[in-house]
Amino acid sequence: IHPGLCGFRVVKFRRTGESSRSDEDGVSGEHEVQIEGVRTELEPVELGDGAAVPKEFANPTDDTFMVEDAVEAIGFGKFQWKLSVITGLAWANAMEMMILSILAPQLHCEWRLPSWKVALLTSVVFVGMMSSSTLWGNISDQYGRKTGLKISVLWTLYYGILSGFAPIYSWILVLRGLVGFGIGGVPQSVTLYAEFLPMKARAKCILLIEVFWALGTVFEVLLAVVVMPTLGWRWLLILSALPLLLFACLCFWLPESARYDVLSGNQEKALATLKRIATENGAPMPLGKLVVSRQEDRGKMRDLFTPHFRWTTLLLWFIWFSNAFSYYGLVLLTTELFQAGDVCSISSRRQEVKAKCSLTCEYLTEEDYTDLLWTTLSEFPGVLVTLWIIDRIGRKKTMALSFLVFSFCSLLLFLCVGRNVLTVLLFIARAFISGGFQAAYVYTPEVYPTATRALGLGTCSGMARVGALITPFIAQVMLESSVYLTLLVYSGCCLLAALASCFLPIETKGRGLQESSHKEWGQEMVGRGSHSPGESQE
Repeated sequence: IHPGLCGFRVVKFRRTGESSRSDEDGVSGEHEVQIEGVRTELEPVELGDGAAVPKEFANPTDDTFMVEDAVEAIGFGKFQWKLSVITGLAWANAMEMMILSILAPQLHCEWRLPSWKVALLTSVVFVGMMSSSTLWGNISDQYGRKTGLKISVLWTLYYGILSGFAPIYSWILVLRGLVGFGIGGVPQSVTLYAEFLPMKARAKCILLIEVFWALGTVFEVLLAVVVMPTLGWRWLLILSALPLLLFACLCFWLPESARYDVLSGNQEKALATLKRIATENGAPMPLGKLVVSRQEDRGKMRDLFTPHFRWTTLLLWFIWFSNAFSYYGLVLLTTELFQAGDVCSISSRRQEVKAKCSLTCEYLTEEDYTDLLWTTLSEFPGVLVTLWIIDRIGRKKTMALSFLVFSFCSLLLFLCVGRNVLTVLLFIARAFISGGFQAAYVYTPEVYPTATRALGLGTCSGMARVGALITPFIAQVMLESSVYLTLLVYSGCCLLAALASCFLPIETKGRGLQESSHKEWGQEMVGRGSHSPGESQE
């Protein structure tokens, strides 16, 4: 500090375009330039205490910057708010999932379907999701996040509307399977969204777009209350595609991920995207040249099993499997437990159900819709709890805690508790298992590098659908033999998933997204800003 500038800080910045590194110099690598007797081009700028850095200045020491640096420098603003709403509309495809619980009993009565055909109508959606999740991840890594997301949403929209015109059972079975095939690509909205978020806001923002899932399920129930008694199930199928239709109208605004463009060698497009974000947010761009990452194969399954990621991939597959297995299992168990009153009464009720003809049907009543709405509302406390703890205790511990609470509540169901206590236990269990699901959606895009991020999320989503496919055999078939064994299976699975969460080798809290699989994990953020070996980096 100059003695004559009391109370002021003097900071030296390089002006835009005055980089001492030429275009021909390697973007990567180090070199030294010694200048003797030549005055440098840095000018002192006086800043009062607490004054903001002028917008024409940024990145005072580096001549190059990475996408991660730019995203952090630009910060969260108007652009990210718009992106939150648009990707949230894609995430509201939960309506297409929630409609299964409403459509099944209606078709069971209207078309006089046997129980196994009703169950197949649900299973075929999960088969479609399971078979396509990895494919959509591969498309998003090979051809871009925006491309994969747009195609999957338009696919879901088209076949979703077409389902409303199905004349017979076989048609609607095929069409709902194709809807499931499209839904398998919608989680790629999280990949695109995460790659535009600064580090401090990433977890909170990903969790907040998960709110659109809960909103979608609530809106579906409310829509069914209005539409089903008057217009019928065909109009419900058509109107349920409204959020995806709105997304299709607005998706032209979506940019391609700058991280993907850099990795695929499209530096100019990535720079233009970053400048667009900076302009919309009213923030400065870093100075110097954008570092072009080493181009590498993208969307290759073998990259998920390199020595550095093999253990992470296998553990995440089991965690996602357990999440869906337990989440959808609880949804199925909730109906049985509510109708029976408690666990102790469920066995006698199952015997009564066995005696009934498989073609006996009951339309959903207003009370049924109310119960559906209340159980769906438990998603919101799950989001709030996860939002509060995920940046305090980390991603791994958040997932582990969610599994442990679910497992504990499952064990408490062994007791012959009354209806009110049963409702509270089921509410808490669903809130935490949905929170664990949301934490997995935060962790998975953060842990994989850009080259395999979409594929990693896609394969994990595929494993979740395997869990969703298997769980009816536990929650419905095994339940007929032993309710206690059924609860024990879910509790044990979640205990193992809690252990798997603890054994994950990488904690992504406070870390940047990895751009290249050829660098050590987190290198982009850890160490770039340090000036002395003793400085600690978070």
